Amino acid sequence: MRFALSDEQRQFGAVIRELLADAGVPAAARAWAGGDQAPGLAIWRELAKSGVTALAVPESCDGLGAHPVDLVVACEELGRHPVPGPVAESVAAVPQLLAALAAAPVTGSRARDWLAALASGDLIATLASPPLLPRALDADAAGLALLAAAGSVWLAAPGARLESADRARRLFEVSPGQALASGPDAEAAVSRATGYGTLASAALLLGAGRGLLEAAARHAKTREQFGRPVGSFQAVKHALADVLIGLEFARPLLYAAAVALGADAPTTARDISAARVACADAARRAARTALQVHGAVGYTLECDISLWLVKVRSLSSTWGSQAEHRAVVLRELAQDGAGAWS
Repeated sequence: MRFALSDEQRQFGAVIRELLADAGVPAAARAWAGGDQAPGLAIWRELAKSGVTALAVPESCDGLGAHPVDLVVACEELGRHPVPGPVAESVAAVPQLLAALAAAPVTGSRARDWLAALASGDLIATLASPPLLPRALDADAAGLALLAAAGSVWLAAPGARLESADRARRLFEVSPGQALASGPDAEAAVSRATGYGTLASAALLLGAGRGLLEAAARHAKTREQFGRPVGSFQAVKHALADVLIGLEFARPLLYAAAVALGADAPTTARDISAARVACADAARRAARTALQVHGAVGYTLECDISLWLVKVRSLSSTWGSQAEHRAVVLRELAQDGAGAWS
């Protein structure tokens, strides 16, 4: 069995990385935070041309029907560059939710139309699913907002806007509008969508950690103290090495969760939660270290690492907290009846 990425997957990640490196993402994120969504939406259109927005959309609805591993490859790059907008919701969770609704006789036609629009990049979607996602992210930029709760799915009506620690994350209260689905099938669809969204958020966190590490390493080569670059000091080298180790140890858990999700393995919930815990912990370490390496300038909005710092903080508390995901891992291991947990 082969556990490495294929050449096509590596090339796909490289294409997205190159696209975003030339797209002026930091400026677009700052503009998004200031209410100007045009630069950010232009980046979304370019991502659509590369197939990112079609990954989780079924082939029958003009999507790619890609494996979750491909989704992780893309989302890691989207986190590495602080792309604004409801990435985990629109690229991962909502397509899976709509794919389940596409088989329903009442909503099937509309769901297929929405899926085709998501795949082409003509539509951005967001999702609220209390208590996991109590508010809808960037509902003002999304052409489709959904609310999933208590075994039902509704079109969501955006209400009051709330502030986030990340100024580029615009949170909205939502209320239920037209009912789209309810019952056990809807509940199962929401559960699958939640798995995809959580996996995507873990990949975004891992990518953000990588972006912070790269920014810190660049700064360490140019910032001087006592006439020497700070990167030449052993304490700084060790701190950056610890960040790299944390990120590299989290990555196998992330891809294992993607494989489990793609195979509908019985360990999927546990694997996704384990990956989310590891990726969030690694990203938090990267954030602390990057801030220490940059010093006081890292706190300023003019410094690009500020975009990742607040994103890591916000992402770490959405799609489930660390405590909630640790509880899932503990519960699943205890129920497995094997090893020290039996």
